Amino acid sequence: MKKSLLSLFLISFICINMFSQATVQKPDTKWFEDARFGMFVHFGPYSVLGAGEWVMNSRPIKGNNYMRLQKLFNPQAFDAKEWVRTAKNAGMKYIAFTSRHHDGFSNWDTKQSDWNIMNTPYGKDLIKQLSDECKKEDIKLVLYYSLLDWMRSDYQYETGRTGKAAGRTEKSNWSSYINFMKAQLTELLTNYEIAGIWFDGHWDQTADENRTDHSTHVDWHYPEIYNLIHTLKPGCLIANNHHLPPFEGEDYQVFERDVPGENKSGYSGQEVSRLPLETCETINTSWGFNITDDKFKSKKELLDLLIRTAGSGANLLLNVGPMPNGEIEQECVVRLQEMGEWMAKYGYTIYGTKAGFIKPQPWGAVTKKDKKYYIHILDNSTTSLTVNIPDIKSAKWINVNSALEWKKDKKSGDVSISIKGVLDDIDSIIEIEVK
Repeated sequence: MKKSLLSLFLISFICINMFSQATVQKPDTKWFEDARFGMFVHFGPYSVLGAGEWVMNSRPIKGNNYMRLQKLFNPQAFDAKEWVRTAKNAGMKYIAFTSRHHDGFSNWDTKQSDWNIMNTPYGKDLIKQLSDECKKEDIKLVLYYSLLDWMRSDYQYETGRTGKAAGRTEKSNWSSYINFMKAQLTELLTNYEIAGIWFDGHWDQTADENRTDHSTHVDWHYPEIYNLIHTLKPGCLIANNHHLPPFEGEDYQVFERDVPGENKSGYSGQEVSRLPLETCETINTSWGFNITDDKFKSKKELLDLLIRTAGSGANLLLNVGPMPNGEIEQECVVRLQEMGEWMAKYGYTIYGTKAGFIKPQPWGAVTKKDKKYYIHILDNSTTSLTVNIPDIKSAKWINVNSALEWKKDKKSGDVSISIKGVLDDIDSIIEIEVK
């Protein structure tokens, strides 16, 4: 009898779970696709050491020594208003913040672990402050969440490729770790105003560093986790930086350090899907604060990246790594302000656009909105262009003081554009209207 009741319970549970998955509606991604520009923020106790967010693994540092940072991490200068203002002035529409990175430290008042911001000298919930301020300023908040953990013993570190020197000896307990993640995600989804969850770390349990092997050493329980997210917060978007084609339940596809389809960095060779797209990149070369990294990209380089990303139909998630006191480096603030000034003038050629009729080229990129194409000439040594626009109606410069000369081949639909006059140092934009 007990066996029959147990079987009935299991069947009922499976049926309820299947019904729940079938009835969860796919979130609306329009806000995300229209945004085109967001701020990524890597911030945690690793910031104290000024050597990037991977310092525990790269130095390496044993877990018991690394935990001393909890007494040193005290971001007294953190100002959610200032962070959100910096993003908004840059023309950014959302912020993706590291709720928990690979070191397992939680930047919120979690009840699932003592390794969190509340047990630092600072003692205040960073995510609560950010969430409240983002809501006030109509900026969406996405939370980065690491799937891997260099500190916890229940994480299956034995088969992981990173965190090997942390000093863990206790046997892992994968079901315990999955339950821990679900409990933390439930806190984030129910206690804060958030628009998305951005996962990272899947690759820790893959077979090779090139990430070409799709098999993993563990079952990540994605159907359960994704269903949990979409059930608790139906509008919450899901992304996963696994460097593979999207899995079922994901709402947009991430490309690390690459315009979709280019794979110059070696992280983003996966096929470009039909989901909304996002490129994440740094302003210098580091994600977390690195005191020796002064290789800050120029205004021109950053705007080129934004425009080429938009020309691929993708968003640019541009990273800052605040200093341990909570301030964003001035070099980043200045560059973001410069980008914001450009976006205030020409953002209408980026926001709410789709990829143009041709993928980004050495000379530039094309974006599309309604019946208009915007040809962005990023290489100002360009003297002519031939592009195929059979239904062209008109063409004009937006920001170049010169008449635009163009001819259309009626048979092929090719449009030849003769470029004369002094081009803009950043981006010379041609507005094409089609029938």
